[in-house]
Amino acid sequence: MFRPTGFASLAAKRVGIFGYGIEGRATEARVRDIAASIVIVDDAADLGSNVLVTGEGGHEALLTCDIVLKSPGIPRHRADVLDLEAHGVCVSSALNLWFYDADHSRTIAITGTKGKSTTTALVTYFLECVGETAQRLGNIGQPPYDPSIDTSIGWLVLEVSSFQCVDLDLAPSLIIVTSLGDDHLDWHGSVEKYRDDKLSLTRAEGSHRTLVPDSQTFHDVRHQLGGEVTFVSADEKHLARSLGLLGAHSDSNVALALAAVSALTGRSTEEVRALVVENAASFVPLSGRLTLVASDRLGDGWVRYVDDGLATSVLPAVAALEVFASEPIVLIAGGFDRGVDYYELAVAIATRQQPTMLLTMGDAGERIGELVRKLNPQLAQSTFDTMDVAVQRGRSFLSGGGVVLLSPGAPSFDRYVNWEQRSSDFTRAVNERAL
Repeated sequence: MFRPTGFASLAAKRVGIFGYGIEGRATEARVRDIAASIVIVDDAADLGSNVLVTGEGGHEALLTCDIVLKSPGIPRHRADVLDLEAHGVCVSSALNLWFYDADHSRTIAITGTKGKSTTTALVTYFLECVGETAQRLGNIGQPPYDPSIDTSIGWLVLEVSSFQCVDLDLAPSLIIVTSLGDDHLDWHGSVEKYRDDKLSLTRAEGSHRTLVPDSQTFHDVRHQLGGEVTFVSADEKHLARSLGLLGAHSDSNVALALAAVSALTGRSTEEVRALVVENAASFVPLSGRLTLVASDRLGDGWVRYVDDGLATSVLPAVAALEVFASEPIVLIAGGFDRGVDYYELAVAIATRQQPTMLLTMGDAGERIGELVRKLNPQLAQSTFDTMDVAVQRGRSFLSGGGVVLLSPGAPSFDRYVNWEQRSSDFTRAVNERAL
């Protein structure tokens, strides 16, 4: 079977592109002038006359290719993907080919169940604070193989999803794993497989360092970690607060970023910290990550509306609840159900000591609500059809002040295109609320 080792090896080959979202379009642009011919296939219809539909002849067309470059959202173990390989068609990814061509000494890959987006932003920002050139790429920005991106200079800081990890043959010089829970079980098949797929990046070929939190979770999976492993303790000086980041998990993310920049530049962590502190006021936290949208004065208290829309899995939603442990809260949760275990989140909701209301949406919300009801039948909860209704109910419940928190713990695909659209809808509803 043909196995490519970079984009140049696609010359004179018939290349299939499976999935025509952001990654698929960037892949087409990258291989257009290299491949002998290109076949583009997507599960969705009406994406253009040049895009075949998977179930309407698209799969058969991919079988005629020498190699198929799969977009991350298509499961590696899906039946039609396995069928391609069974027929001798190589299935890889554009990111994998890019790694063959990239300068690994300037590349940092960051993955994790939660915190990877924030840590990618922190590493990039910390590098800039010490006078280095750096750019955020991958899930947090643009695919690094997009020909419009200049990757010839500076540090390349990549957010890498579990979907992408399984397709990578080579490791960059530095890998960070921010956390490890259970997520995307509909894609990976099981918790064990998800974790193994996620950590496979650390076991990819090539000399590299691997930074992970100094937690029991990572000590338990030490045998699954590759590279020169360093366990990093959470930042006890709470630099995260100066950067506008909330929660104990932010101390861990900051510590990983400090350790990474120290390792990359040869500066001590304290020197890096001092330079970051000097510039902390200019750091802009990511939208959708515990972002304060607005506040209302109600009587003697305040109602704060917080967007944590990036929390599309259990771990970050639990972490968000811990941030506001001492305040009354209305949690907006749920969405698309991908089969994960919501018990930990349900316990975190049901056992809160402060007044709590749960507002749920989608199939995942139904499951979360059912678990909470079994654990604490007295806890106030209801479903909602629109964000306007959710925001109004939340404000009414918190008559003495508290937090209306969008931290869904589930993807948005049941009602929205992506998490950003869901967060935007929450922000709109908050800004249009009747005061």
